[in-house]
Amino acid sequence: MMARKVIVKENPKSVIAEQYRTIRTNINFSMPDRDFKTILVTSAGPSEGKSTTAANIAGVFSGEGKRIVLVDADMRKPTAHHTFRVSNFDGLSGVLTRQCELTDAIQQTDIQGLYVLPSGAIPPNPAELLDSQRMNQLLEMLEAQFDLIIFDTPPILTVADSQILSNKCDATILVINSGKTEKETAIKAKEILTLAKANIIGIVLNNLTLEKDHYFYYQYEGVAK
Repeated sequence: MMARKVIVKENPKSVIAEQYRTIRTNINFSMPDRDFKTILVTSAGPSEGKSTTAANIAGVFSGEGKRIVLVDADMRKPTAHHTFRVSNFDGLSGVLTRQCELTDAIQQTDIQGLYVLPSGAIPPNPAELLDSQRMNQLLEMLEAQFDLIIFDTPPILTVADSQILSNKCDATILVINSGKTEKETAIKAKEILTLAKANIIGIVLNNLTLEKDHYFYYQYEGVAK
């Protein structure tokens, strides 16, 4: 599995890194009257950039001096342990099945203030684990320890995991690949999230060509309610 690039750490002065900081600003502006503690990142289908987006959003928020944890809730095709080069022996699945303690599973990254809860061993029943009372308890524990929890979840149209977890999170961001995602697919993804009563605060449209000779990878746009 290929590690996702944390461009905000590797090349913080790049145009792409600046786009992620714009995303952070727009997220902050989207919640003037409240503080979101939990943000879910998903996509319509696979290979649209949601894990890269989740990792980089976590990175830019940690730059504000906050304690951030990125939770790899994609327990089917996890990537966070590759991206941040941490162990995946203990992780989310182990915490939810009481095979390990949360304190043993959370690991600090080489980015100041950013921690990772990797997926752990791939379980046979990810959706059931995310829909459990133990998951609710885990959310409470994470909220007590961190300023912001960011969940990287599976594509919304492939399995029920994201739909279940979006109902538990304060906010949801949908990642769309402008060169890959069909309009109907994006609409269907939004409909499923809406049915789950997810609070969709916006979309990240990546691989977007804005004009000739200017190529931006990521752009944040609000979603009309």
